[in-house]
Amino acid sequence: MTTPAFLPCGEQALSVELGDSIDPETNATVIALSRDLADAPVEGVVETVPTYRSLLVRYDPGTIRGAALEEVLTERVSSLNRQQGAARLWRIPVAYGGEAGCDLDDLAAQKEIDTEELILLHSEAAYRVYMIGFAPGFAYLGGLPEILHTPRLAQPRQNIAAGAIGIGGQQASINSVAGPSGWRFIGQTPVRTFDPAREVPFLLAAGDEVRFERIAADEAERMSAEGYTPEPEAAT
Repeated sequence: MTTPAFLPCGEQALSVELGDSIDPETNATVIALSRDLADAPVEGVVETVPTYRSLLVRYDPGTIRGAALEEVLTERVSSLNRQQGAARLWRIPVAYGGEAGCDLDDLAAQKEIDTEELILLHSEAAYRVYMIGFAPGFAYLGGLPEILHTPRLAQPRQNIAAGAIGIGGQQASINSVAGPSGWRFIGQTPVRTFDPAREVPFLLAAGDEVRFERIAADEAERMSAEGYTPEPEAAT
């Protein structure tokens, strides 16, 4: 196991750097450390936030000092069990195109493929939830086919609908709430990945797997009206 590097984030948090690349193995280590701290809490640790290759650890400096916490975390990483257990697979229905998928046709033209091929490429890929951030429940997804990698817009749009399915650089996304974005959007899901009324407001979590499944626009409208929420499966 790589020795972690620590970066102070103010006086009440440490960033535990566990690698220098974005890859599933490093991310799995981040998630494993977060889970380890949840299963066997360290007195004074308030919260952990997984990211691509580091774990933000918030702590109470009146209970544990940063230097002492670094020692504890170094020991935890050295004995870490990276086995994630049964990862969750979410099948997310998507109506491609339409008002929310405003970039679908232009993106296909830019890639010199037809729209149907773009949809097939996007929907046949397996995506990993690397982290949640930016907005409540917003999931950064890795696994986008290389041909679909596309820079963000130079001028962000001011309001993109919740549920819009995006592409930004090498990543894919599901908009959790409506708001501004410079990503390219190719469809919309009726699934609400953030719902403050649910017992667990965030549907997705770091380490989950996502698969997109194409549906018709009228089916998406019906699911949205019914408040459809998928049930997770065990990832293969």
